[in-house]
Amino acid sequence: MQAISHTFYMTWRQLRNLARQPWYVAFTLVQPIVYLLLFGSLFQKVVQLPGFGSDSYITFLTPGVVIMTAMFSAGWNGMSMVDDLDRGILDRFLVSPVNRPAIIAGRLVQSSTVIVIQSVIIIFLGWLRGASFPGGIDGIILLIVCAILLAAPFAALSNGMALVMRKEESVIGAVNFILLPLTFLSPVFMARDLMPSWMQSVTSYNPVTWAITAGREVLKPDADLSLVWSRVGYLAVFAVISVVLATRAFRAYQRSI
Repeated sequence: MQAISHTFYMTWRQLRNLARQPWYVAFTLVQPIVYLLLFGSLFQKVVQLPGFGSDSYITFLTPGVVIMTAMFSAGWNGMSMVDDLDRGILDRFLVSPVNRPAIIAGRLVQSSTVIVIQSVIIIFLGWLRGASFPGGIDGIILLIVCAILLAAPFAALSNGMALVMRKEESVIGAVNFILLPLTFLSPVFMARDLMPSWMQSVTSYNPVTWAITAGREVLKPDADLSLVWSRVGYLAVFAVISVVLATRAFRAYQRSI
């Protein structure tokens, strides 16, 4: 019960911080909207390639942009941890009896809230551009769930890196170093079957691919649920491992001060 109450408190703190800066959500949507609108127009004829597997590029692209946006949004979650470190707020939490996983969990819930808002906006814009979602509302909800499941481990790792590196510049560099390759080594913009063979092999072990595969599948009218649940399982395991690592980063931070 104590862990739950601490998590609720930390979540409420993070949500209050988010409410004070609502423009944060708008600013983080600029890049994905550019991808959605410009790439959706630029590559709309790529579906004519044999083996692409979709009749509409905007329908293909929209779930990918939802997943990509969630990942990048989560990747910057550690910036607030650095801010708390600089202002001495985290030190006050660490000398209190607050549950350590609750500190991470509160940030993950705040990140998930942002991702839900972002995802709804992107899906709506994709629909305006002509994207179709045969899976209906249930499929859209499951797509957002997949986005959150991908975002959770990256948000946790971002906070873990913040605790270890303690500098915004270092965290930004590390986040870009990890997330950009993962994005382009996944089927966000291109069908997996049309990638070079070595890239296809790499994408099989890419968490971004797991989320995109599950997210696109749930939007189909005849979704392969066994495929979906297997990818969801991979993401859940990845999330648990990441949260454990992020929580242990508190020890590394405390040993360094």
